Amino acid sequence: MIDVDRLRECVSKGLEATKRDGVELELFASWNELVTIRLNYTSDIPSMGVQEPKSNQSFGVGMRAAFRDKGKLTVGFGSESNNLRPGAARDAFRKARRYRFSDPDFRSLPSPSGNPTLSNYHDTKAMEAKDADIVELGWKALRGALTAFKEGGISRSIIVGGDVCVLKEKVAIKSTMGIDEFDESTILTATITAMVEDEEVKGTGWSTSTRMEGFDPEAAGREAAESAVRTTGGERISPGVYEVVLGRQPVTDLISHIIAPSLSLSFVNASNTPFLGKLGKNICSSNLSIYDHGALPGQVASKRITCEGLPTGRTDLVTNGTLAGFMSNHYLGQKLSSPVATFVPRNGFRFRALGRNYDTQPAVSPTNIVVEGKVEVSSRDELLSGIKEGVYIGRIWYTYPINGMAAGDFTSTIIADSFLIRDGKISTPLRPNTIRINSNISHIMNNVHSMTREKKTTLVWAAEEAVIAPEIRVTDVRLDSIATS
Repeated sequence: MIDVDRLRECVSKGLEATKRDGVELELFASWNELVTIRLNYTSDIPSMGVQEPKSNQSFGVGMRAAFRDKGKLTVGFGSESNNLRPGAARDAFRKARRYRFSDPDFRSLPSPSGNPTLSNYHDTKAMEAKDADIVELGWKALRGALTAFKEGGISRSIIVGGDVCVLKEKVAIKSTMGIDEFDESTILTATITAMVEDEEVKGTGWSTSTRMEGFDPEAAGREAAESAVRTTGGERISPGVYEVVLGRQPVTDLISHIIAPSLSLSFVNASNTPFLGKLGKNICSSNLSIYDHGALPGQVASKRITCEGLPTGRTDLVTNGTLAGFMSNHYLGQKLSSPVATFVPRNGFRFRALGRNYDTQPAVSPTNIVVEGKVEVSSRDELLSGIKEGVYIGRIWYTYPINGMAAGDFTSTIIADSFLIRDGKISTPLRPNTIRINSNISHIMNNVHSMTREKKTTLVWAAEEAVIAPEIRVTDVRLDSIATS
């Protein structure tokens, strides 16, 4: 493990070694470790149940440089892997200089702006956790699932998969513009899928935390198995327009794959969002508000600073149905801000598969996306009340835009954890993989009826962001049948 003080020393000495007149420099160093425990249990075929830990580490430096020579401005980027000595910064600088190019939209590298609100928020126990400790977390997840199956009277045709992950991140950044910051964070996630193969059903469970204490993979395993047991014996429904209740995973899936990208300046810059030109205008139901907040205490996607060395914080995106803003990094905030609208750069991150990574430049990425409503009910029963015939959708996948993001059209398959709603009550399970949502995201957002007051931090696979998600009732949703073989 590399100490954050070493990263800070690296960027300080590296910047000093590469300073040049007329050149703006920014040196970013990172160290990451991702430990993954895969679950692979099958009741009818001999299996290990929990596989050996897979550990990936990454460290190095990345240099952004802006060269101003005789009135000409060029920018470049270079990186060096597995090296934190001053020579790494010099090598990264040479690459940035060699591959520089003219960018008429570039104005400057970021300057200091405010003070971060989070401090010492990472978990030392998680940062120092040994492989054996993390393997035990995997066994807890499997134990939770198998216990729930046993209590449900199911002992055959069981498959339990998924993973338990511990991500440890350390970064430091310093620039000639006055940025001098650092950060440490830990993220723990359990994403478990439990199947009863003979019944062709599956259930899912999640647990997320920034600390070892309070992280409960056993509950995630239990939740997955209990859902699979509940959804056995499902039936098909006819295609048509239904009133639906979206569970937390579908809400998260739609936000991660459709809504959040559409509320990013990256997609505005590409004219590839259904919300282009609608800032300050009504875009959806007045019962819907969405904001991104990277400094929420205790949330898994919270960071002390962005990967540009700027404070994280709250960016209002949709307020009571009105488009209030877009997520931004420094570059696009400077390019697209105007006297009419400014965009605070709270979302410039260098995310890769191993978290914040030195070898990429800051893109616009969500953090904790919070969904709220003017009408919030106290329970799921209250949310279901009044629905004569509808569908509770508990898990979707293969959510992707059709006709480009700007059109807003999307499709998604209902694969698990779903039920018919009859007379305001959860009724028969819905047979998995028999129904697809075919709709438009503006239509969905405009038909939000109500949502639960209780929210839960939810992730989708391989996403960097978290969604603080309620369950949401939506009217007039088109569901189409999937043909069987």
